[in-house]
Amino acid sequence: MGLKLIFVAMEKSNKIIVKGTKITILAQNEVDFISLTDMNQGFKEGSGLISKWITNKNTLEYLGIWENINNILFNYPEFGVIEKEAGVNRFIMSVGQWIERTKASGMVVKAGRYGGTYAHKDIAFHFAMWLSPEFQIYLIKEFQRLKEEEQKQIGWTAKRELAKINYHIHTDAIKHNLIPTALTPAQTSVIYANEADVLNVALFGITAKQWRETNSELKGNMRDYANINQLICLANMENLNAVFIQENMPQKERLIKLNKIAIQQMIVLQEVGNRKLLK
Repeated sequence: MGLKLIFVAMEKSNKIIVKGTKITILAQNEVDFISLTDMNQGFKEGSGLISKWITNKNTLEYLGIWENINNILFNYPEFGVIEKEAGVNRFIMSVGQWIERTKASGMVVKAGRYGGTYAHKDIAFHFAMWLSPEFQIYLIKEFQRLKEEEQKQIGWTAKRELAKINYHIHTDAIKHNLIPTALTPAQTSVIYANEADVLNVALFGITAKQWRETNSELKGNMRDYANINQLICLANMENLNAVFIQENMPQKERLIKLNKIAIQQMIVLQEVGNRKLLK
């Protein structure tokens, strides 16, 4: 039984450039739909190409197979009727008619912002092949490049979130081991800042204030501009520093120890990165 594709509001969009043509990609429920309308722009016939493509008997056969595999609501009997009609000279078919008659889910006609005809990537690649084998190859390459970039961003975000979670563990250790109950919020904020700078100096060599003074034109903080290896190292250091605090290790001693750990871990992570096992 195939997976039903449901179209709700398509909110996320990206663009790729294929042979000078900007092509919109919309994502809904982690399923990508590529604009066939945009793909037309690089060819002489323009928007008329979609109509020619979908009336092609080979195209209809491909669409029918795809829908039958992926769409449990696909009206296969009606598809059989369309297949017979496709052999007649007066046969006319549009994307809208295809969707309405067969309950197809692999394509959608969208109005308004990002308006046009969109297709699931499988179908879009088929359309691209029909347009030009060369165009299809470049489209697939650019689409894969986009997916790789998205995966890298997901990885960076995950490491950033890990660092945030470990920061809560770290600050909780400070609260229970370094902060007397009588301290005011202003005093506790100073202690938190100092402890954060223990990690900053150990890993980055400067305090948060020094970074802001040097990079006044940038938004956020130095950790927002850290690479994945630095964030991995930072997450480990935050856990270790929490343990050192619980052991009542003096701050100066912790700083020296954390700096040595940071150097060792960054060397290892860099070596792994050079072997392309960690990007």
